[in-house]
Amino acid sequence: ALAHELGLADAADEPAAERAAPAPAETLREVVREVVVEKIVERPAAAVPTLIVDKPLRSGQRIYAKGGDLVVLALVNHGAEVIADGSVHVYAPLRGKAIAGARGDTSARIYAQSLEAELLSIAGIYRTTENPLPADVAGKPAQVFLEGEKLLMQPLAF
Repeated sequence: ALAHELGLADAADEPAAERAAPAPAETLREVVREVVVEKIVERPAAAVPTLIVDKPLRSGQRIYAKGGDLVVLALVNHGAEVIADGSVHVYAPLRGKAIAGARGDTSARIYAQSLEAELLSIAGIYRTTENPLPADVAGKPAQVFLEGEKLLMQPLAF
């Protein structure tokens, strides 16, 4: 009433129609509760970007691509190491050490434009220069992969 006398608008919490209606003899009260439901939604792991190296690697240098593939666009000299949790790609002569599947990925591969490596390893299975490379892959474009517990080398035809 005081608000109306002062010329102010009605700002009650209830609409005017409800205020004017007489209260029922019996009032029911309903309690509503919120229930929190938790859902576990699996999201795909964020893809790890491929590490790209465009400078020659000298003896003693080591490059490691954690969680992904490694691409080298220059020479990997004797004594240099290229390591990846995924596959190793060398688009130049590979004369040093190449380790793919460093954390046990048996599907990892090693690709080289000119395979002349001192050591090749995939998921812990390795081959050194004590066993010469087969003539069909030595110094040529090739891939190295695992079949069971054996490293296989295959020429790449371009």
